[in-house]
Amino acid sequence: MRAIRNCLVIVMLSACPLAVVTLAQPPAEEKAQQTASPKEGKQAEAEEAAPQLSLPEARERARLAHRFYSATLDAMHRSYFNSATAPVPARVMERMFADLEADENIKARWIAVNANAMSVDHEPETEFEKQAAREIAAGKGAYERIENGVYQRAGAISLMNHGCLTCHLGFGKKNTKDRFAGLIISIPVKGTPVKAKTGVKGN
Repeated sequence: MRAIRNCLVIVMLSACPLAVVTLAQPPAEEKAQQTASPKEGKQAEAEEAAPQLSLPEARERARLAHRFYSATLDAMHRSYFNSATAPVPARVMERMFADLEADENIKARWIAVNANAMSVDHEPETEFEKQAAREIAAGKGAYERIENGVYQRAGAISLMNHGCLTCHLGFGKKNTKDRFAGLIISIPVKGTPVKAKTGVKGN
């Protein structure tokens, strides 16, 4: 665990300028949270402090958040992960997801695409997630939708490196195509229709 924490510190420090410019929001005014738990109070402050973004701003922030999370996952797998002794990096990163959601009201979650899910929590659930899984499996780098004031972006995460398929496909099974997971980023936006959707090819 110490090695993984060190990896996260190194990656986040190296990406500090990017994070400051693209993810940081103005700090919230202090408010008493006498009846709420610390986590609930932090989430409420983030939702109040983070102004809703325009669609172009949310799209760019989601794209950069995807790149940051993807690079962090890759670095952890490449340099620190030992399947016999360490937690799976994707599971460790869910703690980062929770922190960013509490601080900035930016949600993230993994979904299975065309390989085995390592957790029932990663099965696509909503209509958007199921369609996103189909789009990524068909070769799209990303798929997005704006619905009920929330911009959602699903980006492809390759499972073709670092022995991912040993678990995601099954030990000893022969693979015949590219395999992916998906990363969903959700950000509230302003001035958008109640429901609109579009697919994008790039990452």
